[in-house]
Amino acid sequence: MFKTFFAAAAVLLAGTGSAFAHISFETPSAPVGGAYKAVLRVPHGCAGSATIGLHIRIPEGVVGVKPMPKAGWTLKVVKGKYARPHQLHGAPRTEGVTEIVWSGGNLPDAFYDEFVFTTSLAADLEPGAMLYFPVVQTCETGAVRWIEIPAPGSTDDDYKNPAPGLTLLPAAADGDDE
Repeated sequence: MFKTFFAAAAVLLAGTGSAFAHISFETPSAPVGGAYKAVLRVPHGCAGSATIGLHIRIPEGVVGVKPMPKAGWTLKVVKGKYARPHQLHGAPRTEGVTEIVWSGGNLPDAFYDEFVFTTSLAADLEPGAMLYFPVVQTCETGAVRWIEIPAPGSTDDDYKNPAPGLTLLPAAADGDDE
C-alpha cells in the first residue's frame, strides 16, 4: 500500500517539479475586468540561503493593488504613473502601485511561504494573454531574479528563472458569482 502511494506521489511530483522550483501564483488565471487575490508562493531560498526580501514589479493593467502585511517583514509600495488610464470602480486611474517590496524578514531555505496582494485586472487586458510579474528574491547570500518572460512559442519551463505568470481569462458574465 505504501509503495503504491509513494510511486503515485513520485509520478505526480515528477510532472510538476518545475512548478515547485519557481516562484508562482497559487491561482494562475483570472478574468479581465475583475478582482484577483494574488498568492505568490516562494518555495525556497537562494542556493540554501534564507530569503530576506521579495521585490515584485506590477505590470500595466493591474490596478488597485493592496498588499497584505506579513508579521516580521517590512512592507513598502512604490507608486507611479500608468502608461494609459485604467478604470477602477467606474473612475479613471492614471497612477497607482507599480512595485511591492517585502524586506527584513527571514524565510529559511527549508521552508516555503506565501506573499499576498489583492488587485483588479483592467477590462482592456487581452483574454488569453499571459501577464508577467517580475520578482527579485533577495537572500542572506545572493539573489534570484525571477524576471525571464517567455518568448512567443516558449513556456516558463524553457527558462531557468521565469517571472510568475497569470493567464488572463475572458471577463465574467454579469450576474456570475465569483
